[in-house]
Amino acid sequence: MRKELFKHEIAILKDTFGRLLRRHAQTNLVKLINKTHPADLAIVFRYFNDEEQKQVFSLMQANDHTVEFLVELDDTLIEKILDTENAERVSSLIQNASTNDQSYILGSLKEEQAQSVIDLLKKEEQEEIEEIMAYPQDSAGSMMATDVFTLYQNTTCGDALKTLQDQQEAEMVFYLYITDEDDSLVGVASLRALATTPSNTLLKDIMEKRVHSVRPETDQEDVAQIVAQYNYLAVPVIDGDGRLLGIVTVDDVVDVIREEATEDFLQMAGAGKDREILLKSSWENAKVRLPWLFASWIGGVMAAYIIGKYENMLESMIALAAFIPIIIGMGGNIGTQSSTIIVRGMATGRIEIGNEFKVLLKELRVGLILGVLYGIMLGIFANFKFLGSDPMLGVVVGLSICSSMLLATAVGTFTPLILRKLDIDPAVATGPFVTTSIDILGVLLYFMIAGLLLTL
Repeated sequence: MRKELFKHEIAILKDTFGRLLRRHAQTNLVKLINKTHPADLAIVFRYFNDEEQKQVFSLMQANDHTVEFLVELDDTLIEKILDTENAERVSSLIQNASTNDQSYILGSLKEEQAQSVIDLLKKEEQEEIEEIMAYPQDSAGSMMATDVFTLYQNTTCGDALKTLQDQQEAEMVFYLYITDEDDSLVGVASLRALATTPSNTLLKDIMEKRVHSVRPETDQEDVAQIVAQYNYLAVPVIDGDGRLLGIVTVDDVVDVIREEATEDFLQMAGAGKDREILLKSSWENAKVRLPWLFASWIGGVMAAYIIGKYENMLESMIALAAFIPIIIGMGGNIGTQSSTIIVRGMATGRIEIGNEFKVLLKELRVGLILGVLYGIMLGIFANFKFLGSDPMLGVVVGLSICSSMLLATAVGTFTPLILRKLDIDPAVATGPFVTTSIDILGVLLYFMIAGLLLTL
């Protein structure tokens, strides 16, 4: 119900913008832009054509609303709308934004344009942005907020509350980060604990000393797993000496989870990993998908070659050809299912290093159960459908589908696990690579079993 209501609201918003754009009602457009939530504006913005996007963005003012809108967009779209803007306007738009928002927006631009904008910012802002942008892409350092509120461990709760009231610029004060005399992070306390503790109590007496922290080079997916596992609202980022560099907040982590899931789904489908693939031209889309489909083409050619090698067998019993599609299809389907389960399990942390063998055995058991079930069903069907054929046809077909599904499960499970060992993104395994290898092996296995059991 809520989803349908949201779609209805977006549809109304889109129609309203369209009507005002056609009338060139700039005053009303500015009012509507300022009234629309940045997240909703980012959704509607994707429906506009290039000219409409340019017209709407030209009316946006240099304020927090515009910064929040830009942060809601994917980097491809940010680059597209800021590409023709001069450095002065871009710097005025982001000058009051937080450092991590500034670095995200600038990181979406071409290097030359980004540097021109950085040169126009204040000296201290330039240093902070350049430091964040120096961290690896998709790392904790590249997405952390540096405006962090810290307190010394011997501060009383009463003094801490008074100090907290003056911290209007601090990034989302979910927790109090507590340091020692060397500015090293030694503990964390919740606002609830601070507010419900006698004012003369020292922070070191109420703080939690076991702090889950990450290094700036930690991959953003690992940060997301920590937040998801422990239900944190923020994760501190520390350097080698334990000093607090910044925090990664839950709102950024939600974006990471969405981005990583989108990339995995696209890769598993063999469509590349660009999250804004719908914004690409037809030729750019074709170039991305060409190598993946080429792998399928190679697999099809090899499968056709194998079938050609057993041409005499097919001529002797034409019924064998009728079951090739189902053997290939069932094997490909169960292989893709296994790969998807394994890749998702690794992404969510459910499959850890050390329990791979247990997972492999479990999937093999699933493959065997399903293979036996469908093997019996298909074997019975084969004997009834082709009554005049060799009685062993049902056994051949049933055994082939069982073996093919068992093999496909093994390949679909084993391949992502091996790729992870080799430090290669396991998501690439679920696409054409797995299905192509299963097609080839399934056909080969089918004819080998037929050659052994049938009298041709």
